[in-house]
Amino acid sequence: METTIRQKAIRRDHPLLQKIVRIVIYFLLTALAAFTLIPFLWMISSSLKLDREVFAYPMRWIPETFHWENYRLIWQRVPLLTYFKNTAFIAIVVTLLQTVTSSFAAYAFAKLEFRGRDTLFLCYIATIAVPWQAYMLPQFIMMRSMGLYDTLWAMVVLQAFSAFGVFLMRQFYRSIPTELCEAARLDGLSEYGIWARIMLPLSKAAIATLVIFTFVGTWNDYMGPMIYLTRDVNKTVQVGLRRFIQENSSDYHLIMAASLCSLLPVSIVFLCLQKYFIEGIATSGLKG
Repeated sequence: METTIRQKAIRRDHPLLQKIVRIVIYFLLTALAAFTLIPFLWMISSSLKLDREVFAYPMRWIPETFHWENYRLIWQRVPLLTYFKNTAFIAIVVTLLQTVTSSFAAYAFAKLEFRGRDTLFLCYIATIAVPWQAYMLPQFIMMRSMGLYDTLWAMVVLQAFSAFGVFLMRQFYRSIPTELCEAARLDGLSEYGIWARIMLPLSKAAIATLVIFTFVGTWNDYMGPMIYLTRDVNKTVQVGLRRFIQENSSDYHLIMAASLCSLLPVSIVFLCLQKYFIEGIATSGLKG
């Protein structure tokens, strides 16, 4: 009898215990998120100060006077606008090409039957394990022999195809019922039509994930532009930001302003696609 009463009491307290645990978890996650944002908040605060105020002690998170002219000066010190245009061109074109080529190849590997399909896919995916330093020199010689050295198209050609993108899209396409493709073939739809009208509309989450990874990776790429782009008119924002830091090594307020501007495009892309990105993560977690 006493055991039964205790069990009932525990059951009545169980929802309360769950609520307390949930509150503790939310508090810890909020604290962790706030801790992660501290460097970005310090960057924003420093970009609106004078240089002597950046490392002043005690630290002031909110400047006494907001120096918005810092964001005007950074465009005058170096051709930052040119760097942004070059990076935007490379990032947008590479993202579009990778999305098309990866999704198209993934459809063939996921929904088409042909001899040696799995072997070819395994060999292609195995290239992910090869470090870039192993084929960097042959790649450089190939680009130079093609006449693409010191051109923006060199960066586009090198990154137009992605084994990771094919793997990501193939795994998502495999979750789509094959019966949809078979029904479309019976209705007379070609493979190109199935890819464009059925597969792409059903894979918005995977495409958003691929777009985010590709755009961020291309925008933040430093070694590629450093090797292949030599003229100042062709340099990207990451290489240009390095030059800006070298020429203004003591102007930390301007460095913070330039760094913050370089982060804005990436942040905008993520904020625009975060709905589909989170949806993709949640959907993949529900698949068994």
